[in-house]
Amino acid sequence: MIKCLVIDDEPLARSIVVEYLQRYTDIEVVQECGDGFAGVKAIMQHQPDLIFLDIQMPKINGFEMLELVEQAPGVIFTTAFDEYALKAFETNAVDYLLKPFSQERFDAAVKKWLEKQSISSSENKATGLSEVPAKQPEEQLRIVVKAANDIRIIPVKDVLYLEAYDDYIKVHTPDGLFLKKKTMNYYERVLDPKQFVRVHRSYLIPLAQLTRIEPLEKDAHVALLKNGIRVPLSRSGYTKLRAVLGI
Repeated sequence: MIKCLVIDDEPLARSIVVEYLQRYTDIEVVQECGDGFAGVKAIMQHQPDLIFLDIQMPKINGFEMLELVEQAPGVIFTTAFDEYALKAFETNAVDYLLKPFSQERFDAAVKKWLEKQSISSSENKATGLSEVPAKQPEEQLRIVVKAANDIRIIPVKDVLYLEAYDDYIKVHTPDGLFLKKKTMNYYERVLDPKQFVRVHRSYLIPLAQLTRIEPLEKDAHVALLKNGIRVPLSRSGYTKLRAVLGI
């Protein structure tokens, strides 16, 4: 039996997907979820093979939800907004259903997923969400992280600085340190360049936290932040920071 989740904040939209799935006797809807938080918990609990996922939802959107999942199942997006199509396919989505969609269009998406499973068992799970330059408004305003069994939304105004850490980013905040599986290049593209400056290959700082720039030996400099942390500046980072500050 194929386990399936339906994640959408609109009850009517969920009921349509469930209705369309009734003709598939080998697909079982193990849970319906009304937001991304519930979706993450349901994926961890049920380990589904396939999910039907809305993008625009309260609390966290569908893309942010997938970032919190260690190994994502097959994903068929269901949304009323066509502007997310490119990013959806760049996250290895099976298909992108634009609401309202017909039973025939729905069947085509399910068939595509079933055919993908038959080609190779290694494709049973959609993994490796790509780093894409497309910006969503909420991604410029917050960072969503998973801490133990909790999901936290960190407003970017609360970020003290970002630090590269192997395949993760350390998000330093007044409430502590959180890890996010992203790259420094990603946040350099997504965050507002007028507010955040990459001053070193391993550091990205918010200008609101900067108090002064201090010289070190020779041509080296450090940025002193409000919390007393000294962040090293590379030569290019120093030049970039001065340009943004207009000095």
